[in-house]
Amino acid sequence: MIKIALDAMGGDFGPEVTVLGAMAAVKELSNVEITLYGKEEEILKYLTNNERIKVVHCESVIDMGETDPIRAIRKEKDSSLVKALESVKNNENQAIVSAGATQALVVGAHLIIRRMKNMHRVALAPIMPTLDKRGLILLDVGANVELRPEHLYELAVYATIVAKLYLKRENPKVGLLNIGSEKGKGREVDNEVYELLENSELINFIGNVEGVDIFTTEADIVVTDGFSGNLVLKTIEGTAKAMGEMLKEEIAASLGGKIGYLFMKKNLRNFKKRLSSSEVGGTLVYGLNSPVIKAHGSSDARAIYNAIRQAVLFTEANIIENVNKELEKIVQK
Repeated sequence: MIKIALDAMGGDFGPEVTVLGAMAAVKELSNVEITLYGKEEEILKYLTNNERIKVVHCESVIDMGETDPIRAIRKEKDSSLVKALESVKNNENQAIVSAGATQALVVGAHLIIRRMKNMHRVALAPIMPTLDKRGLILLDVGANVELRPEHLYELAVYATIVAKLYLKRENPKVGLLNIGSEKGKGREVDNEVYELLENSELINFIGNVEGVDIFTTEADIVVTDGFSGNLVLKTIEGTAKAMGEMLKEEIAASLGGKIGYLFMKKNLRNFKKRLSSSEVGGTLVYGLNSPVIKAHGSSDARAIYNAIRQAVLFTEANIIENVNKELEKIVQK
Protein backbone atom coordinates (compact mmCIF):
# COMPACT_ATOMS: atom_id res chain seq x y z
CA MET A 1 0.00 0.00 0.00
CA ILE A 2 1.10 3.56 -0.79
CA LYS A 3 0.38 5.85 2.16
CA ILE A 4 -0.52 9.45 1.33
CA ALA A 5 -0.94 12.40 3.72
CA LEU A 6 -3.63 14.87 2.60
CA ASP A 7 -3.90 18.36 4.04
CA ALA A 8 -7.69 18.27 4.26
CA MET A 9 -7.97 21.96 5.21
CA GLY A 10 -5.86 23.29 2.34
CA GLY A 11 -7.27 25.17 -0.65
CA ASP A 12 -10.12 27.58 -1.22
CA PHE A 13 -12.80 25.02 -0.36
CA GLY A 14 -11.12 22.82 2.30
CA PRO A 15 -12.80 19.54 3.33
CA GLU A 16 -15.73 20.15 1.03
CA VAL A 17 -13.55 19.04 -1.89
CA THR A 18 -10.49 17.37 -0.32
CA VAL A 19 -12.55 14.70 1.43
CA LEU A 20 -14.51 13.95 -1.74
CA GLY A 21 -11.24 13.72 -3.67
CA ALA A 22 -9.83 11.31 -1.09
CA MET A 23 -12.91 9.07 -1.26
CA ALA A 24 -12.69 9.03 -5.06
CA ALA A 25 -9.02 8.04 -4.83
CA VAL A 26 -9.58 5.01 -2.59
CA LYS A 27 -12.45 3.96 -4.86
CA GLU A 28 -10.35 4.14 -8.04
CA LEU A 29 -6.91 3.19 -6.68
CA SER A 30 -6.70 -0.15 -4.89
CA ASN A 31 -3.16 0.43 -3.58
CA VAL A 32 -3.59 3.69 -1.65
CA GLU A 33 -4.26 4.54 1.99
CA ILE A 34 -4.98 8.17 2.86
CA THR A 35 -4.67 10.06 6.13
CA LEU A 36 -6.67 13.28 6.31
CA TYR A 37 -5.14 16.01 8.48
CA GLY A 38 -7.49 18.74 9.70
CA LYS A 39 -10.39 19.69 11.92
CA GLU A 40 -12.15 16.39 12.56
CA GLU A 41 -15.65 17.84 12.92
CA GLU A 42 -15.33 19.57 9.54
CA ILE A 43 -13.92 16.48 7.82
CA LEU A 44 -16.66 14.18 9.16
CA LYS A 45 -19.34 16.35 7.56
CA TYR A 46 -18.24 15.04 4.17
CA LEU A 47 -16.63 11.67 4.95
CA THR A 48 -19.21 9.02 4.07
CA ASN A 49 -16.77 6.19 3.34
CA ASN A 50 -13.71 5.69 5.56
CA GLU A 51 -12.37 2.60 3.80
CA ARG A 52 -8.58 3.00 3.80
CA ILE A 53 -9.02 6.57 5.10
CA LYS A 54 -7.92 7.80 8.54
CA VAL A 55 -8.47 11.17 10.18
CA VAL A 56 -5.91 12.97 12.35
CA HIS A 57 -7.40 15.94 14.19
CA CYS A 58 -5.50 19.25 13.97
CA GLU A 59 -6.39 22.36 15.92
CA SER A 60 -5.32 25.03 13.44
CA VAL A 61 -5.05 25.87 9.74
CA ILE A 62 -2.40 27.95 7.96
CA ASP A 63 -4.31 30.64 6.07
CA MET A 64 -4.23 30.73 2.26
CA GLY A 65 -3.11 34.36 2.44
CA GLU A 66 -0.28 33.75 4.92
CA THR A 67 2.39 36.42 4.41
CA ASP A 68 5.04 34.99 6.75
CA PRO A 69 5.26 31.27 5.94
CA ILE A 70 8.43 30.65 7.98
CA ARG A 71 6.77 32.01 11.12
CA ALA A 72 3.59 30.04 10.39
CA ILE A 73 5.42 26.73 9.95
CA ARG A 74 7.46 27.24 13.14
CA LYS A 75 4.56 28.48 15.30
CA GLU A 76 1.57 26.50 13.97
CA LYS A 77 2.85 23.07 15.02
CA ASP A 78 -0.69 21.73 15.32
CA SER A 79 -1.80 22.90 11.87
CA SER A 80 -3.02 20.43 9.25
CA LEU A 81 -0.13 21.27 6.91
CA VAL A 82 2.64 20.90 9.50
CA LYS A 83 1.25 17.65 10.89
CA ALA A 84 0.92 16.20 7.39
CA LEU A 85 4.51 17.18 6.57
CA GLU A 86 5.76 15.74 9.86
CA SER A 87 4.05 12.43 9.07
CA VAL A 88 6.07 12.14 5.87
CA LYS A 89 9.29 13.09 7.63
CA ASN A 90 8.60 10.35 10.22
CA ASN A 91 7.86 7.76 7.50
CA GLU A 92 4.23 7.39 8.59
CA ASN A 93 3.29 8.43 5.04
CA GLN A 94 5.28 8.33 1.82
CA ALA A 95 4.03 11.52 0.15
CA ILE A 96 1.92 14.58 0.85
CA VAL A 97 -0.77 16.40 -1.16
CA SER A 98 -1.89 19.94 -0.27
CA ALA A 99 -3.90 22.66 -2.00
CA GLY A 100 -2.88 25.12 0.71
CA ALA A 101 -0.76 28.27 0.48
CA THR A 102 2.07 27.64 -1.99
CA GLN A 103 4.87 29.37 -0.10
CA ALA A 104 3.85 27.79 3.20
CA LEU A 105 3.97 24.35 1.60
CA VAL A 106 7.34 24.96 -0.10
CA VAL A 107 8.89 26.49 3.04
CA GLY A 108 7.38 23.82 5.28
CA ALA A 109 8.56 20.98 3.06
CA HIS A 110 12.01 22.55 2.93
CA LEU A 111 12.22 22.87 6.74
CA ILE A 112 10.57 19.56 7.67
CA ILE A 113 11.02 17.00 4.87
CA ARG A 114 14.30 18.62 3.79
CA ARG A 115 16.08 18.96 0.49
CA MET A 116 17.88 16.06 -1.18
CA LYS A 117 21.62 15.93 -0.47
CA ASN A 118 22.73 16.76 -4.01
CA MET A 119 19.97 19.25 -4.87
CA HIS A 120 20.82 22.85 -4.08
CA ARG A 121 17.37 24.31 -4.85
CA VAL A 122 13.78 23.13 -4.92
CA ALA A 123 11.42 23.99 -7.78
CA LEU A 124 7.75 23.97 -8.71
CA ALA A 125 7.24 22.00 -11.91
CA PRO A 126 3.73 21.69 -13.39
CA ILE A 127 2.88 19.59 -16.42
CA MET A 128 1.59 21.99 -19.08
CA PRO A 129 -0.96 21.10 -21.80
CA THR A 130 0.43 20.98 -25.35
CA LEU A 131 -1.09 20.79 -28.82
CA ASP A 132 -0.03 17.16 -29.27
CA LYS A 133 -1.77 16.25 -25.96
CA ARG A 134 1.46 14.80 -24.53
CA GLY A 135 2.20 17.67 -22.14
CA LEU A 136 5.54 19.10 -21.05
CA ILE A 137 7.24 19.85 -17.74
CA LEU A 138 7.84 23.56 -17.07
CA LEU A 139 10.18 24.51 -14.23
CA ASP A 140 10.71 26.53 -12.14
CA VAL A 141 7.41 28.44 -11.90
CA GLY A 142 7.87 30.25 -8.63
CA ALA A 143 9.93 28.55 -5.93
CA ASN A 144 13.02 30.67 -6.76
CA VAL A 145 13.15 34.15 -8.26
CA GLU A 146 16.71 33.53 -9.43
CA LEU A 147 18.64 30.33 -10.13
CA ARG A 148 22.33 29.84 -10.87
CA PRO A 149 23.30 27.81 -13.96
CA GLU A 150 24.29 24.75 -11.90
CA HIS A 151 20.92 24.83 -10.14
CA LEU A 152 19.04 24.82 -13.43
CA TYR A 153 21.23 21.96 -14.61
CA GLU A 154 20.38 19.87 -11.53
CA LEU A 155 16.68 20.59 -12.04
CA ALA A 156 16.94 19.57 -15.70
CA VAL A 157 18.44 16.23 -14.61
CA TYR A 158 15.60 15.77 -12.10
CA ALA A 159 12.97 16.61 -14.73
CA THR A 160 14.55 14.17 -17.16
CA ILE A 161 14.02 11.34 -14.67
CA VAL A 162 10.41 12.42 -14.10
CA ALA A 163 9.77 12.54 -17.85
CA LYS A 164 11.21 9.04 -18.27
CA LEU A 165 9.48 7.35 -15.34
CA TYR A 166 6.23 9.32 -15.03
CA LEU A 167 5.52 10.65 -18.53
CA LYS A 168 7.07 7.51 -20.12
CA ARG A 169 9.27 9.47 -22.56
CA GLU A 170 12.11 7.27 -23.76
CA ASN A 171 14.72 9.99 -24.30
CA PRO A 172 13.20 13.25 -22.98
CA LYS A 173 14.12 16.42 -24.83
CA VAL A 174 15.12 19.44 -22.75
CA GLY A 175 14.72 23.04 -23.92
CA LEU A 176 15.79 26.32 -22.31
CA LEU A 177 13.22 29.13 -22.20
CA ASN A 178 14.72 32.17 -23.91
CA ILE A 179 13.89 35.26 -25.96
CA GLY A 180 15.19 33.67 -29.17
CA SER A 181 15.85 30.19 -30.52
CA GLU A 182 19.46 30.83 -31.60
CA LYS A 183 22.43 30.00 -29.41
CA GLY A 184 23.83 33.12 -27.72
CA LYS A 185 20.44 34.75 -27.09
CA GLY A 186 19.37 36.02 -23.69
CA ARG A 187 21.17 36.93 -20.50
CA GLU A 188 24.62 35.80 -19.39
CA VAL A 189 23.05 33.22 -17.08
CA ASP A 190 21.04 31.79 -20.00
CA ASN A 191 24.20 31.32 -22.04
CA GLU A 192 25.95 29.61 -19.13
CA VAL A 193 23.01 27.25 -18.65
CA TYR A 194 22.99 26.58 -22.40
CA GLU A 195 26.62 25.43 -22.26
CA LEU A 196 26.01 23.15 -19.27
CA LEU A 197 22.99 21.50 -20.88
CA GLU A 198 24.60 21.22 -24.31
CA ASN A 199 27.70 19.48 -22.92
CA SER A 200 25.91 17.11 -20.54
CA GLU A 201 25.77 13.36 -21.16
CA LEU A 202 22.73 13.15 -18.86
CA ILE A 203 20.60 15.62 -20.84
CA ASN A 204 19.08 15.39 -24.33
CA PHE A 205 19.28 19.13 -24.99
CA ILE A 206 17.55 20.64 -28.06
CA GLY A 207 18.39 24.32 -27.53
CA ASN A 208 16.36 27.43 -26.76
CA VAL A 209 12.56 27.52 -26.73
CA GLU A 210 10.66 30.78 -27.13
CA GLY A 211 7.51 31.53 -25.14
CA VAL A 212 5.43 31.52 -28.31
CA ASP A 213 6.35 27.86 -28.85
CA ILE A 214 5.41 26.50 -25.39
CA PHE A 215 2.32 24.71 -26.74
CA THR A 216 4.01 23.37 -29.90
CA THR A 217 7.64 22.68 -29.01
CA GLU A 218 9.07 19.18 -29.37
CA ALA A 219 10.66 19.58 -25.92
CA ASP A 220 9.38 17.37 -23.11
CA ILE A 221 10.92 19.73 -20.53
CA VAL A 222 11.43 23.51 -20.55
CA VAL A 223 13.69 24.96 -17.85
CA THR A 224 13.93 28.54 -16.62
CA ASP A 225 14.15 30.57 -13.40
CA GLY A 226 11.12 30.94 -11.15
CA PHE A 227 10.49 34.56 -12.10
CA SER A 228 10.27 33.89 -15.84
CA GLY A 229 8.46 30.59 -15.38
CA ASN A 230 5.81 32.14 -13.15
CA LEU A 231 5.20 34.91 -15.70
CA VAL A 232 4.70 32.30 -18.43
CA LEU A 233 2.40 30.17 -16.26
CA LYS A 234 0.22 33.08 -15.11
CA THR A 235 0.04 34.50 -18.64
CA ILE A 236 -1.15 31.15 -20.00
CA GLU A 237 -3.73 30.78 -17.21
CA GLY A 238 -4.99 34.34 -17.72
CA THR A 239 -5.18 33.98 -21.49
CA ALA A 240 -7.12 30.72 -21.25
CA LYS A 241 -9.58 32.30 -18.81
CA ALA A 242 -10.04 35.42 -20.92
CA MET A 243 -10.53 33.41 -24.13
CA GLY A 244 -13.19 31.32 -22.38
CA GLU A 245 -15.07 34.46 -21.35
CA MET A 246 -14.76 35.95 -24.84
CA LEU A 247 -16.13 32.75 -26.34
CA LYS A 248 -19.13 32.80 -23.97
CA GLU A 249 -19.86 36.42 -24.92
CA GLU A 250 -19.72 35.68 -28.65
CA ILE A 251 -21.97 32.62 -28.31
CA ALA A 252 -24.54 34.58 -26.33
CA ALA A 253 -24.44 37.55 -28.73
CA SER A 254 -26.58 36.01 -31.48
CA LEU A 255 -29.20 33.36 -32.15
CA GLY A 256 -26.80 31.66 -34.57
CA GLY A 257 -24.19 31.45 -31.86
CA LYS A 258 -26.64 29.86 -29.43
CA ILE A 259 -27.78 27.33 -32.03
CA GLY A 260 -24.16 26.57 -32.95
CA TYR A 261 -23.38 25.98 -29.28
CA LEU A 262 -25.91 23.14 -29.18
CA PHE A 263 -23.98 21.34 -31.93
CA MET A 264 -20.57 22.21 -30.50
CA LYS A 265 -21.35 21.53 -26.82
CA LYS A 266 -19.36 18.28 -26.63
CA ASN A 267 -16.38 19.76 -28.50
CA LEU A 268 -16.30 22.81 -26.24
CA ARG A 269 -16.46 20.57 -23.17
CA ASN A 270 -13.49 18.56 -24.46
CA PHE A 271 -11.60 21.79 -25.21
CA LYS A 272 -12.14 22.99 -21.63
CA LYS A 273 -11.01 19.61 -20.30
CA ARG A 274 -7.73 19.78 -22.23
CA LEU A 275 -6.89 23.10 -20.57
CA SER A 276 -8.17 22.20 -17.10
CA SER A 277 -5.70 21.86 -14.24
CA SER A 278 -8.18 19.45 -12.63
CA GLU A 279 -7.19 16.78 -15.14
CA VAL A 280 -3.47 17.17 -14.37
CA GLY A 281 -3.87 17.17 -10.59
CA GLY A 282 -1.03 19.14 -9.08
CA THR A 283 2.56 20.31 -9.26
CA LEU A 284 5.45 18.24 -7.92
CA VAL A 285 7.89 20.17 -5.75
CA TYR A 286 11.28 19.03 -7.08
CA GLY A 287 14.34 18.53 -4.91
CA LEU A 288 12.88 17.13 -1.68
CA ASN A 289 13.45 13.82 0.10
CA SER A 290 9.83 12.70 -0.48
CA PRO A 291 7.15 13.50 -3.07
CA VAL A 292 5.30 16.74 -2.27
CA ILE A 293 2.36 17.61 -4.54
CA LYS A 294 0.97 21.15 -4.63
CA ALA A 295 -2.62 21.12 -5.89
CA HIS A 296 -4.14 24.37 -7.19
CA GLY A 297 -5.80 26.49 -4.51
CA SER A 298 -9.09 26.39 -6.42
CA SER A 299 -8.96 22.61 -6.90
CA ASP A 300 -12.22 20.71 -7.11
CA ALA A 301 -12.63 17.10 -5.97
CA ARG A 302 -11.48 15.82 -9.37
CA ALA A 303 -8.23 17.79 -9.10
CA ILE A 304 -7.59 16.46 -5.58
CA TYR A 305 -8.16 12.91 -6.80
CA ASN A 306 -5.68 13.43 -9.63
CA ALA A 307 -3.12 14.99 -7.26
CA ILE A 308 -3.37 11.90 -5.04
CA ARG A 309 -3.01 9.69 -8.12
CA GLN A 310 0.13 11.65 -9.05
CA ALA A 311 1.58 11.15 -5.57
CA VAL A 312 0.98 7.41 -5.83
CA LEU A 313 2.61 7.18 -9.26
CA PHE A 314 5.64 9.27 -8.23
CA THR A 315 6.10 7.04 -5.19
CA GLU A 316 5.75 3.83 -7.19
CA ALA A 317 8.29 5.05 -9.75
CA ASN A 318 10.94 5.66 -7.04
CA ILE A 319 11.57 9.12 -8.52
CA ILE A 320 13.67 10.33 -5.56
CA GLU A 321 15.94 7.27 -5.54
CA ASN A 322 16.51 7.44 -9.30
CA VAL A 323 17.28 11.17 -9.21
CA ASN A 324 19.81 10.59 -6.43
CA LYS A 325 21.61 8.05 -8.61
CA GLU A 326 21.87 10.51 -11.50
CA LEU A 327 23.00 13.38 -9.29
CA GLU A 328 25.75 11.19 -7.85
CA LYS A 329 27.17 10.97 -11.38
CA ILE A 330 27.48 14.76 -11.43
CA VAL A 331 29.13 14.88 -8.01
CA GLN A 332 31.67 12.22 -8.95
CA LYS A 333 32.90 14.15 -12.00
